[in-house]
Amino acid sequence: MARKLVIVESPAKARKIGDYLGPDYVVDASVGHIRDLPNPSDLPADMKKGPYGKFAVNIDDGFDAYYVVAPDKRKKVAELKRLLKDSDELYLATDEDREGEAIAWHLLEVLKPKVPVKRMVFHEITKEAIQHAANTTRDLDDRLVDAQETRRILDRLYGYEVSPVLWRKVRPRLSAGRVQSVTTRLVVERERERMAFRSASYWDVEGDFKPAGANGEAFGARLTSLDSRRVAVGRDFDDRGNLKSESVFHLHEADARSVASAAAASTATVSSVQEKPYTRRPSAPFTTSTMQQEAGRKLRMSSKSAMSVAQRLYENGYITYMRTDSITLSESALTAARSQARDLYGAEYVPDSPRRYAGKSKNAQEAHEAIRPAGDRFRTPAQVAGELRGDEFALYELIWKRTVASQMADARGSTATVRMTVPVADSGVAKVAEFSASGTVITFRGFLAAYEEGRDVERNAAGQSDEQRRLPKLSEGIGLEVLRAEASGHETTPPPRYTEASLVKVMEEMGIGRPSTYAAMVGTIQDRGYVQKRGTALIPTWTAFAVTRLLEEHFPSLVDYDFTASMEEGLDQIATGGDQRVDWLGRFYFGRDTATEGLHEMVEHLGDIDAREISTIPVGEGIVVRVGRYGPYVEETVPDGVDAQTGEVTSDAEPKKPRRVSITDDIAPDEMTIAKARELLETANDDGRVLGQDPDSGRDIVAKAGRYGPYVTEVLPEEPESAAPADGAKPKRTKKAAKVKPRTASLFKDMDLSTIELETALRLLSLPRIVGVVTEGEGDEAKQVEITAQNGRYGPYLKKGTDSRSLTTEQQLFDITLDEAVKIYAEPKRRGRAATPPLKELGADPVSEKAVVVKDGRFGPYVTDGETNATLRKADDPETITPERGFELLAEKRAKGPTTRKRVVKKTAKKSTAKKSAAKKSTAKKSG
Repeated sequence: MARKLVIVESPAKARKIGDYLGPDYVVDASVGHIRDLPNPSDLPADMKKGPYGKFAVNIDDGFDAYYVVAPDKRKKVAELKRLLKDSDELYLATDEDREGEAIAWHLLEVLKPKVPVKRMVFHEITKEAIQHAANTTRDLDDRLVDAQETRRILDRLYGYEVSPVLWRKVRPRLSAGRVQSVTTRLVVERERERMAFRSASYWDVEGDFKPAGANGEAFGARLTSLDSRRVAVGRDFDDRGNLKSESVFHLHEADARSVASAAAASTATVSSVQEKPYTRRPSAPFTTSTMQQEAGRKLRMSSKSAMSVAQRLYENGYITYMRTDSITLSESALTAARSQARDLYGAEYVPDSPRRYAGKSKNAQEAHEAIRPAGDRFRTPAQVAGELRGDEFALYELIWKRTVASQMADARGSTATVRMTVPVADSGVAKVAEFSASGTVITFRGFLAAYEEGRDVERNAAGQSDEQRRLPKLSEGIGLEVLRAEASGHETTPPPRYTEASLVKVMEEMGIGRPSTYAAMVGTIQDRGYVQKRGTALIPTWTAFAVTRLLEEHFPSLVDYDFTASMEEGLDQIATGGDQRVDWLGRFYFGRDTATEGLHEMVEHLGDIDAREISTIPVGEGIVVRVGRYGPYVEETVPDGVDAQTGEVTSDAEPKKPRRVSITDDIAPDEMTIAKARELLETANDDGRVLGQDPDSGRDIVAKAGRYGPYVTEVLPEEPESAAPADGAKPKRTKKAAKVKPRTASLFKDMDLSTIELETALRLLSLPRIVGVVTEGEGDEAKQVEITAQNGRYGPYLKKGTDSRSLTTEQQLFDITLDEAVKIYAEPKRRGRAATPPLKELGADPVSEKAVVVKDGRFGPYVTDGETNATLRKADDPETITPERGFELLAEKRAKGPTTRKRVVKKTAKKSTAKKSAAKKSTAKKSG
C-alpha cells in the first residue's frame, strides 16, 4: 500500500492531523520555516565580495535571493529527507496563506522530491475537513510564493539600508522596518499630541427632576443651553484649550453656581418629548484584527498572547484558521450558528434568513472564512470546559459568543429625549436654562442575550451611557419639580494613548501591515525599546522620538502612512498576478519608471545629518531632552553672557556648564514638563542632594541619580597636591598609592530619590551586613565562617565563603536573622540557587511519559520533564499554561535537537542549489 508523507508546520498540528488520516499517512512537522536569507557575514567566503555580499540578494540580477537552511533545522531536514525516501507521495499541508505557501516551496527546494507532490489546504482541523483536504489537493501557488518572497526581500532591503543610519546617528543596535517604523510613528505622534495638549476648564449643571404628584418618578438631566445658546462641553475645545466656536456659551464656575442656585429655586416645564425606535445589529464574526481587539478589551490579552492562544485552539481543532480578513461564514457554519442560537435562546431570537456579512478583503493570501468554532456543529463553552482552561477557554468562549450572536436577531427598543425649560433670571447669567435627558429602553434583547462588543475609551465623554435608562412618561407643557441642581467643573482630556487593541484598529483602518502580523509588530516595537506599556497604555520612549524624527526628515516616504499602505496593496497585486515581483522591487529600490525616489537613491543622497539635533527634543526655557549613547537625559543650558550665579546678563559673564540628569523609564514623555525637568535637575545635580553627615566619619552623604539608577554615596575629602621641592628639582617618583573609593549603594526598588533620608542612606552604606558566624567542620578542622547579606547585580543574596543563596526581598538584607539564614543554607542547592518548588504541575508528557512541571529559572519560567527544558514564550503565563501547551513546547525543543556549541567550519556552497528560479518553481506543480 502507498505510503504518504504529510508535512505541516507544528508538532501539535501533526499529532492532530495524524489521528484523522490513518495508518497510510506519516505526518511530521517542519517547525516553521526551514531556511531563510542568511546574514551577509554568514555567507560563504567566495560570495561576500560578490553581488550577494550586501543583502544576500543580488539586486542587479532580478533580486535573486540566496537561501540557506537554518543551523537549528538541519537535523529536521535530514529527518524529513529520510521519511521522504520511504514515501510514494508528498503532501505539503502548510497554512493556506503566503507564509504557508512559501514554507511549502522551500520544502520542495530542499527536499527535491522524486515522487508526486500535492498541495493540501484546509482552514480547520476536524476529521471531515482534513480528509476532504487530502482528497482535493491543488498545485503550489507561485503567485503567493512570489508575494511572500517580495515581502521578505523588501524587509531585508529596508532594514539593511536604513538601520545603519540609525546606528550612526542615534544609537547602536537600533532597527528600522517597513511596518515597525510606521507603527512606532503612530505611537509617537499620539504622544506629541499629548505633550502639546493644554487642558481647558468648563462647568455645567446637573439636576434631578420629578413630575408633580406623589407617584412621580425622579430622573436626572443636564444643562444644555442658556437663552438658546448651547453650553460648551469638552468636544467644543481644541487641543490648545481654546474654544472652536464663539457661538457656544463657555460656562465658568461663578456663573454655573448662580445658574444652579436659580434653577433649584424654580419650577421646570417640559418643552418637548421625542421618541423613536431603537435598533441595533450584531457585529460580524471575528477577523484576525477584531479578535485581537476584543481579546484586549474583554480578556486583557496582548495581541501576541491572543494570537498564541488562538494558534493552539486552531491546531487542536477547536476553531477555524485564525489569520483571516474575511467576515463570511460557510453555509454549514451559518446553519450551525442559527441552530445553536435557536436551541439556546428560542426561535424568536433567530431571524428568518441567515445574516451574510460582506467586507472588502485587502489581502488575497487570507483564508476565505471568518474565525469561528470548528466543525459543522459547534461545541458550546460548557461542552469544552473539561478540555480547555484559562486563556484558551476564555478565548474560545469569546469566539463562540461572537459567532452565534452574529446570526441572531437585532436588539430592539425605543429612545426618548426630553427637554425642559427652567427660569433662571435671578442668576444674572441668562433668563432661561434648558435641560435635557435621554434614555434607551431595550424591549427585546436579541443578540445581546449572547454577546455585546466592547468599546474603547472615548475622549471627553460626557455623562454616562443612556442605554437601559428609563424615563418616566411625560408630555409637553407639564410642570416638574426641581429636586436638585448642582454645578460641577470639568477639564478636557488629552487624546488617550493607544492600547494594543486601539492601535491594531488604527493600523487596520489605515492599511498598515496585515492582520496576521499585527501581534508580532506590536510585540516588536516593545522588544526593540521603542514602546513600553503602563497598564494597557502604549508609551513611546525618547529613543522612539529620535528615530521617528530622523525618518520623518530624511526618509519621509518610508514612514508615510499612505505610502506604507500602498506597499501592502502592491504585495496584494503580486499575490493575485496583477504585478510582477522583479518590477515591483525595482520600483521600490531603484525608483524605476516612477516619480518617487527609490530607497537606494534616498540613502545615496542622504547628506549630512546633525546627530545631536536629531536626538534633541525641546522642553522649554532652555531645557531639552537628549537621547544619548547610554540613554535619555535632561539638559539645561544657560546662554553665553548670562552670569552663572545670579542669572544677570553681563558682557563678561562666564558661561554656565550645562546641568544634566538621566531620565528613568517611569517618566513618560508627556510628563516631562518644564517644572518636572527642573525638579529632576535640582534633586539630582552633579553634586547630588546632601542628606547630612555620617556621625562616624563626618563625611557628607549625598543621593544621586546615576546611569544605572538612583544611589547614595559618601563625599571623600580632596587630597592635597604635593608641594614641589624648594630647590626646583624634580620631585622623587614614589609608588602610586591605591585610590580610595567612596562607599556607594543603590536604592531599593521601593525607595524614592527625592524622599530618602540620612538614616536609610547610612543603612544602605552599611551593606554588606554580617548576619552572624557559624561553625563549619568538626574537631580540629572546625572553623568559624561569616554569613553576610549583600545586594548584587541579580538582587539580594547571602554569602558564606563561596556559597551564595538568593533572598526573596531586599528588605531581608536588614532583617534576616542568623537562624533564618542557617535554615536557607540547610535547603538543597541546585545550579547555584536554593531549590524552589515547581510553579505548576502539568502531568505526564505523552512522549517521555515523565512528569512535566513549570519552574522558574535564572532566565525566566520554563517547562521540563527532567530531560528536556523549554523556555516559556512571552505570551505564556506560568500560572495558566495548559498541559497541552507545555507538551507542545517540549516537542518543539526536542525537534530542534541539542544546542551544543560546535566549531563551525565554513564550506563553500553552490549558489545554484540555493537560488530561486522560475524553472525550479515549476517542479512544485502537482504531477499528472
